[in-house]
Amino acid sequence: MWNSLRSIWIWFASAVIIVAWLPLLAVSRLFERDPVRYRTGRLFRTVGIALAKANPSWHIEVSGEKIENPRRPYVVVSNHQSMADIPIVSHLPWEMKWLGKAELFRLPIIGWMMKLSGDIPVERGDRRKSAVAFIHALKYLEQHCSVMFFPEGTRSMDGRVQRFADGAFQLAIKAKAAILPVALDGSFDCLPKKSWKFGPPLTIRIKVLPPVETASCTLEDVAVLRDKVRQMIVQQVAEWRQTDSSSVDALAERV
Repeated sequence: MWNSLRSIWIWFASAVIIVAWLPLLAVSRLFERDPVRYRTGRLFRTVGIALAKANPSWHIEVSGEKIENPRRPYVVVSNHQSMADIPIVSHLPWEMKWLGKAELFRLPIIGWMMKLSGDIPVERGDRRKSAVAFIHALKYLEQHCSVMFFPEGTRSMDGRVQRFADGAFQLAIKAKAAILPVALDGSFDCLPKKSWKFGPPLTIRIKVLPPVETASCTLEDVAVLRDKVRQMIVQQVAEWRQTDSSSVDALAERV
């Protein structure tokens, strides 16, 4: 009963926060002169921070590399455990444009906010529109704004790190941009799939790992680059859980 009441309160508070932020975002976008909408995008990420604060049972720990120049463009890649990852990753203190499923952009309010902030819709299964999203992301990198990928494509079903798609790594090589791996853990039970109730009190960790340079890479190096970055994230999650990396790696059993 208590968890139901707590979850109702969190959803209500979240709805109020989102609705209150929409006009702020619209005004920011109206007066924004930066072609990458950096200020408006960063304002949108603070919605995620506010949503995380609306849930008093989440304790979020951010650690790792310090990004001295927020306008140095990175291709940021992170593992994906739950819908809670979005407000959690928003705690990273720089702006980056997110690639997200196109259907999210068609939602009322949230979709409008994603469009205002300049995030990038991706139509799955449509190669032409996927290519448009790739070009859009490339332009952001050229204009000194990072882009953010969940290369697993969808959240993990069991908390382990799943297979990574190639797109983020192809983009990084094409743009000669460094890849910034981000590991996170603890969010899997924050909001269980197919449930509206939030999970028990949790500590959620997010760590920025050392950048991986791509200046000397070609498209022939995509698989090696992808696997290297993925293994860095797997090892960090395994370290947090104090276990062997094979228990964190969803692909280990297939080796």
